[in-house]
Parts: sequence; C-alpha cells; structure tokens
Amino acid sequence: MDSPRPLTKEMISANSFLQGAKDCAPTLFGYMSIGIAFGIVGTASGLSIIEIAALSLFVYAGSAQFIICALLVAGATLPVIIATTFIVNLRHFLLSLTLAPYFTKESFLRNIGFGALLTDESFGVASTRAARDGHLHAKWMDGLNITAYLCWAAACTAGAILGQWISNPHAFGLDFALIAMFVALLVLQLEQSQSAKLRLNIFVILLVVVSMIVFSIFVSGISPFYYQLASLQQ
Repeated sequence: MDSPRPLTKEMISANSFLQGAKDCAPTLFGYMSIGIAFGIVGTASGLSIIEIAALSLFVYAGSAQFIICALLVAGATLPVIIATTFIVNLRHFLLSLTLAPYFTKESFLRNIGFGALLTDESFGVASTRAARDGHLHAKWMDGLNITAYLCWAAACTAGAILGQWISNPHAFGLDFALIAMFVALLVLQLEQSQSAKLRLNIFVILLVVVSMIVFSIFVSGISPFYYQLASLQQ
C-alpha cells in the first residue's frame, strides 16, 4: 500500500492564507464598486455612516443590504425587514452545503465561520478551485473569506462617506450596480460551461425570465381588478 505523499513547500503555499487572499484579489473590484454604491444609496436612504458600517459587518450581503434600504424608505416594520432579508439570503444555505463536504475534518464552529463569510463571489472562486484540485484547505478558505469581508466593509464605509456629497444616487444608476454585478457573474459562469451544460443553463435562464414576465403581468393585472371590485362594493 502506497504511503501518502509528503506535503511540499509548493503545496503548502498553494493552500495558505496568503494564497487565499491572492485568489480573492480578482473579485475585489466587484466588492469595492458594489460596496461604494451601497454606501451612497444607504446614505441617501437616511442611514448614518456607523449604521452602514454595521450593516456591512453584521448582514454582509449586498442584495439584502440594498433591500433593507428600500424597505426602510418604504416604512416597513422590523419583522418584515428581518423576514425579507432571511428569504433573500436563503441561497447561502445551498452555497454552504455545496462546500461543506470539503471541510468535514474541521470543527462545527469553523464550518459556521466558513458559511457565515461565504458570498456569491467567494463561492465562485472556491467551487472553481474545488473542481480543479478536488479539495479545499481551511487556511486558504480563511484567506479568501476574510479578505473579501474586510474589503466589503471598507468599501461600504467609504461609500457612506462619499454619499454625504451625492444627494441623488439614482441619477448615476448606482441602485442598479448589484444587478449588473450578478449579470457579469452569470456571463462568466456561462463562459466556463461545457456546450451541453451551456444549453441547459440557457434554457433554465430563459424559463426563469419568461416566468418572471408572466407572473409580473399577472400580479399587475390582479391589483387593478381588486381596486375596481372594492370601489364597486363601496
């Protein structure tokens, strides 16, 4: 029976915290642009710099943070904000479950830490590395997650400071920044797909788009109907 190969310096370096931080570097531009955009939008929504920094540290989810700002402006109650944020972030359970088999030797608390700091971008980097190498290392994952976390918090805070001089972020399309980032991630994912899988992915995307259009028309058509029904009953 062959004995396991000893770890070389190259293998240790490839699985180090520093290498994880380096592998995170290409995604930092996305974190910075979206984080700054959120900080500006958050300031326009009436949040203070401290509140925006706290959201970035404790919520740490771009889509949820933008939604929180929209709900605050709309005057939503706290239970509604919490429930909406929970539903929007449900996908992180699936992302964490996908990577969990690579960290079965780590403690329960360590796995919670990996999942809590996992984002769409860091998941993309980690899943690509896992598919290529067949394994993930805890220190490398720490470098990936912590680098992204600190960059996001700094970008949101910088955006909040910059937002003091921008009264109308919608004029610059900053509220569309998150959608643009997800579109870019989708395009990159499709570029890496094989031809057979690419056709399936495109079919699923078209099915989702058509469903959204149909349901939006259906919902928008129901509302006037109920308003007319209510007026007739009065």
